[in-house]
Amino acid sequence: MKMSNIKEYDERFSAFNKEKDLELLRETFKIAERGRESGNNPFGALLADQNGNILIEQPNIEVTTRDCTGHAETTVARVASQKYDKQFLWNCTLYTSAEPCCMCTGAIYWANIGRIVFAMSEHMLFQTTGDNEANPSFNHDCREILSKGQKDIVVNGPYPELREEALKVHEGFWD
Repeated sequence: MKMSNIKEYDERFSAFNKEKDLELLRETFKIAERGRESGNNPFGALLADQNGNILIEQPNIEVTTRDCTGHAETTVARVASQKYDKQFLWNCTLYTSAEPCCMCTGAIYWANIGRIVFAMSEHMLFQTTGDNEANPSFNHDCREILSKGQKDIVVNGPYPELREEALKVHEGFWD
């Protein structure tokens, strides 16, 4: 089985439509707000099963736990891989307020989560955070990272219609 292409669609995720994706992405904004309110960087992620049921919600915890790997997506992947087997996770979707960074993309890959949906691109985030040392970005595309792997992980995003909503939780944070 050839597994080196990034997909935009896979029949495993046929229960999802754009409206469901937008709904769950908006949930990640609420999660990101909770992270910010608790003193962390404003990022949020969730894991949904193939029916769209939310299994795990996670804000960024990097600051309060003093754990450089405490990004929302990496923490979801870690918790999910401890709770579910890889075959189950292959049919799940990780939703995130911003495109996963290099570390998070790798964690999602190794956890065997089959689909990533993100609201705003890493490039947009890079433009928002600038050279703030709290978020030294790679300014990359997660598809590029995944293209070097051996799995057909589906990637959807960014969603331009969510741009303003996605940026709202970051307002004034990186100043």
